[in-house]
Amino acid sequence: MIRTTLTTLSLVLLFAVSSFAMSPAKDGCGTQECSKCHSLSVKEATDLLSFAGVTVKSVKPAPSHGMHEVLFQKDGGVGIVFIDYGKKHLIQGVIIDLKTKEPVAAHEKDIPKPKQFSGLDPKLIPVQYAMVMGNPKAAKKLYVFTDPDCPYCRTLHPELQKLEKMMPDLAIHIMLYPLQQLHPQAYDKARTVLSTKSRKNLDLAFEGKELPKPKGDAGKAGVDAVIQFAQEQGINGTPMVLLPNGKPYQGPRDAESIKKAIEGM
Repeated sequence: MIRTTLTTLSLVLLFAVSSFAMSPAKDGCGTQECSKCHSLSVKEATDLLSFAGVTVKSVKPAPSHGMHEVLFQKDGGVGIVFIDYGKKHLIQGVIIDLKTKEPVAAHEKDIPKPKQFSGLDPKLIPVQYAMVMGNPKAAKKLYVFTDPDCPYCRTLHPELQKLEKMMPDLAIHIMLYPLQQLHPQAYDKARTVLSTKSRKNLDLAFEGKELPKPKGDAGKAGVDAVIQFAQEQGINGTPMVLLPNGKPYQGPRDAESIKKAIEGM
């Protein structure tokens, strides 16, 4: 079973909220456009959200009155939160249109829509950010989008270790794809593995062992690039095993079964 990520809108759960209360409206509100009385600049929003380590991209009036909708970016993902007109409360959640029963957002066009993944062109995969198990020069390639803190990925990793011994003519490209909403510690682990290019650290990460923290921005660009690519392609869960032709592998996740699938292509 692939453990799916939260939807893009649920990225707002990154933040703790002190209250859902709204600030009292100013006298005369409702007689004109709210934006004439209430404004929130990108700089103000950035200052208010400085504790969260996000980059504020845009601020718009929320679909529901009394709030500003803030589009933010963090660790390769995007999401929205709301700030009340009094600039005292941070509100998390999704606004639902009671008529359509669908989520609504002022930044709807700026939030990536989940895709139904059916495969991709392997040439598009950013393998420059991969850790390679097996023979790096092999003509046959397997691509694995995986998260070091995902329990299913940890079960798969020893099978990949067996597979590299069973198929010396195979390159296994490990694409580190931490699901941050589910596994908040996985992002730094992925950065450490990628920045050190250490096979030992790779194996230790999937054994659940502690790794040293990444230094500065080490590994950040590579991990962010993999996250962005996976999300754009509609890869919403881990582990995702792609066969040499870019199609998702659907069978049992043991070395022998994966080997048969590759040889049967």
